[in-house]
Amino acid sequence: MVEEGTLLWEPTPQTVRDAKVTRYAEWLGRPGDYQDLWRWSVDSPAEFWASLWDYFDVVGERGAGPVLSGTMPGAEWFAGSTLNYAANALRRAATDPGRPAVVFRDESGLRRTLTLGELAGEVARVRAGLVALGVGRGDRVAAYAPNVPETLVAFLATASLGAVWSSCSPDFGASSVIDRFTQIEPKVLVAIDGYAYNGRWFDRSQVVEDIAAKLPTLTARVRMPLYGAPPQEAGKTRRSGHRTVEWDRLRAVEGPLEFEPVPFAHPLWIVYSSGTTGLPKPIVHGHGGVVLEHLKALSFHQDLGEGDVFFWYTTTGWMMWNYLVGGLLVGSAIVLYDGSATHPGTDALWRLAAEEGVTYFGTGAPYIVASMKANLRPEGLGALRGVGSTGSPLPPEGFAWVHDTMPEVQLGSFSGGTDVCTGFVGAVPLLPVRAGVIPCRCLGARVESFDPSGEPVIGEVGELVLTAPMPSMPVMFWNDPEGTRYRESYFADYPGVWRHGDWIKILPDGGCVIYGRSDSTLNRGGVRMGTSEFYRVVERFGEIADSLVIDTGQLGQEGRLLLYVTMAEGAPLSDALIMRLRRAIKEELSPRHVPNEIVEVPGIPRTLSGKKLEVPIRKILLGVPPEKAANLDAMANPEVLSHFVPITDPGPRG
Repeated sequence: MVEEGTLLWEPTPQTVRDAKVTRYAEWLGRPGDYQDLWRWSVDSPAEFWASLWDYFDVVGERGAGPVLSGTMPGAEWFAGSTLNYAANALRRAATDPGRPAVVFRDESGLRRTLTLGELAGEVARVRAGLVALGVGRGDRVAAYAPNVPETLVAFLATASLGAVWSSCSPDFGASSVIDRFTQIEPKVLVAIDGYAYNGRWFDRSQVVEDIAAKLPTLTARVRMPLYGAPPQEAGKTRRSGHRTVEWDRLRAVEGPLEFEPVPFAHPLWIVYSSGTTGLPKPIVHGHGGVVLEHLKALSFHQDLGEGDVFFWYTTTGWMMWNYLVGGLLVGSAIVLYDGSATHPGTDALWRLAAEEGVTYFGTGAPYIVASMKANLRPEGLGALRGVGSTGSPLPPEGFAWVHDTMPEVQLGSFSGGTDVCTGFVGAVPLLPVRAGVIPCRCLGARVESFDPSGEPVIGEVGELVLTAPMPSMPVMFWNDPEGTRYRESYFADYPGVWRHGDWIKILPDGGCVIYGRSDSTLNRGGVRMGTSEFYRVVERFGEIADSLVIDTGQLGQEGRLLLYVTMAEGAPLSDALIMRLRRAIKEELSPRHVPNEIVEVPGIPRTLSGKKLEVPIRKILLGVPPEKAANLDAMANPEVLSHFVPITDPGPRG
């Protein structure tokens, strides 16, 4: 077991000297330590965010209005300013067209590349094609598409017009996509009829037809080319009930690469809450907020810039795709990968990174844990400077594995969310890495930990809140004209303060520990504990591949604590293992948190982006029908829900 807080990595003097955040601090005339810079950034938000526009020389027109006016949830940024995301992403194409921009790989080994000039040319062609389909400023373009170059091109072309982008990955089921896209009433649907994953082909042509049939506002559907399709699929002629344009026809006409100037808060894209319960929230981010936030986060926290090769394992249905695309803003080449992270082996992504000379490698925390459990020792990563982890809390053992196998690389564990399309807390090249500890609160993010009375605390676990606005907070929810749903989502508990829904402990030195969602807390005898602490103990056992812990207690009534485990291949859930588990939980957590029951299941329910479904499973155990507790089409493995049945005896046992 690795003790939380163990020092694993320290920046060298050269690392600090060469860091992009150091250059920014010198440009500001504020050299010093990181915490001083963070404090200034949150105490003087207008000055800080205005400095980023100037420092990065954002392509656009600064208006005469104030940088920041009003307060949350009605704060307004850069009044009177105009810009365009795509103009900033492609700004180097005219002066450096030969610069590498995109590398595409899939699990079959297919490889394609695009220079900046080639990317800009494709965007211009598709932009002209969208104009021919009647797409203009404010119209929505929806995509049911994999992480391939065509999807990136379609997004940038949409943004260049001032139209609004929204995407789902093709592993989403029809009803899940319909729940999302019907809310935003798209004019054009860009869709693919199938995809390859884990060595198999999945035909989605009927799903696309079902989706299109539920979108009465569609004027056209664009059919994307297939990747990895069997010959009989690739050559198949498909009929559609809608006007259908093949991708090659869409991009057939050369057009000028122009960019529609739009206000700072003009909608750029619509992303969605996980949708595991209820109708997914259509979260709208603006051009300006995303440009400034991603310039800041990618440059200062990931230390990315020109000459870097940036990879994050993601699908188009997760906000990390939007974040990955942001690499173009800072001049990095981005690596798009379509397929399974573990096909044909667990080391698939590490081999990809070695072959492509990736300098920053991002993934979800479960992949790092899986690599650790497989005892991998990645090789050939001489270009790698940083590893990013997000999606769920990474246990201290995961931190230690990264630094044991890649000692020169800085691990950056980040936590934030779809709601802001970035991280609130993360790493920075100036600070050391300690096991289980996220080094800092990100610049411009006034993150605090609130106790039950709404007072900020240090060194104690509390609610993660933001007490000042950030430009990448949603400009609105779509179809929420009065802002009611928006306010209820973030500001119902603490007026004027954003409650994010995570447990956090902020340490005296500014480091942070995330303990999981605050709405899935384990409350035993008045002792509250985040689920991440529990998983750290349980999943350290080599016999256990995955786990889920649920507290069925309700207001005024303590329920049962249930631990569900998925076993590693060939490992049985023996009485001896159960005894070892109970003893470890008792000694390392508390006697109150020893489960009433340990149950073996074939899989742990997860969303398509890999998050455990703690709250929906708790609802199922308390009697809510599975189809009402969880959106099955938003799940990676809905078949496992049948193994979670309501608790008939809510009282404690044993």
